[in-house]
Amino acid sequence: MKSPKIEEGKRIRSEVLGKAYTDKSALKMDDFAAPMTELVMEYCWGTVWARPGLPRKIRSLITVGILAALNRSHELKTHMRGGINNGCTKEEILEVVLQAAIYCGVPAGAESVKAMKEVLSELEQEKILK
Repeated sequence: MKSPKIEEGKRIRSEVLGKAYTDKSALKMDDFAAPMTELVMEYCWGTVWARPGLPRKIRSLITVGILAALNRSHELKTHMRGGINNGCTKEEILEVVLQAAIYCGVPAGAESVKAMKEVLSELEQEKILK
């Protein structure tokens, strides 16, 4: 029996990252990856992102900072896009990246700026951002 948190996690993830992203991601799902996906849906999205203690915009900014610090550009781009969906401005995201660069290292910051430029270009091409 699947946890109701998994369904809530799917809903929240879709709201944050966008339906197009989550639909595309679902097409890549296979039996091998299913346990990890369920874990992420239940605990990451269905439990932590569902908590009322912080607004999604702030959760997005925190997540961007953490992923910038870890230099995880694939997930970083995903959450930069999610941050825009959650009401973050590109300037706010840049400020988080600059903060991370000072405390985590300039290479991580430079990679994060590169990732953000790619995300902004994609959003402009998709007519989501002008």
